[in-house]
Amino acid sequence: MENFFQFTAWPMVPPLPYSAFHMILSLSGIILAICSARLLAGCAGAGKHPGRVLFISGLFLSICELYKQGFLYTIVNSGSYDWWYFPFQLCSIPMYLCLLYPFVSSGSRYSMMSQKVCATFIQDFGLLGGFMALADPSGLMHPYWTLTMHGFLWHFILIFIGFYCCFSKISDLSSGSFSRVLPLFFLCCIIATVINVAAGPDGNADMFYITPYYPSLQRVFHTIALFAGIIPGNIVYLFCVCLGAGLIHEAAGVS
Repeated sequence: MENFFQFTAWPMVPPLPYSAFHMILSLSGIILAICSARLLAGCAGAGKHPGRVLFISGLFLSICELYKQGFLYTIVNSGSYDWWYFPFQLCSIPMYLCLLYPFVSSGSRYSMMSQKVCATFIQDFGLLGGFMALADPSGLMHPYWTLTMHGFLWHFILIFIGFYCCFSKISDLSSGSFSRVLPLFFLCCIIATVINVAAGPDGNADMFYITPYYPSLQRVFHTIALFAGIIPGNIVYLFCVCLGAGLIHEAAGVS
């Protein structure tokens, strides 16, 4: 496997945020993702079997993530593991939900892990993560073509599956339904915090960007954390994430 990762270690000068590379690639990928979601949601076969679409998307994301983890471990970090890249960020959760979707209950809409809740989470928080990462792409730019394209492709797929859940009407767009995905979001926050604390102050883990050991690296929220403290800054950050996802949910409901 090391030879494979060496073969795909194609170097590049990391493109600058808001450069022509970033803007053209982002715009093209977003348009393609939305059009593909609309087209696939309208297809008789795919529209009637959304579990297949989401599962295949989750399977593709998991293969991409395995490649990324192997590449980082072998090429970038020379055989050591960097907890910064542990796959439990907000943008990672849709991968797990897509893989789980065909196997969870399609029944009660009030269950934390029903298909309706999973699809609504993918729509609301997945779209938020996809668009926000492309709006601030500093974490997507790497000195290797494969890692850079992985980052962009990952978030294009988040946009694709988010819109697919909306267009195929498998998410819950009813009034007030956003509150039903919040328990799942907060459960993920708890798991992220456990990982951050377990890794310790020197472990470099910052799942969901809510490590208790240093101020958030997210723009604006870093300043808030410096002014108000790390924990209050993290709370403000999570509130804003929920607010952004809620706005997306409301927009999807009137679309």
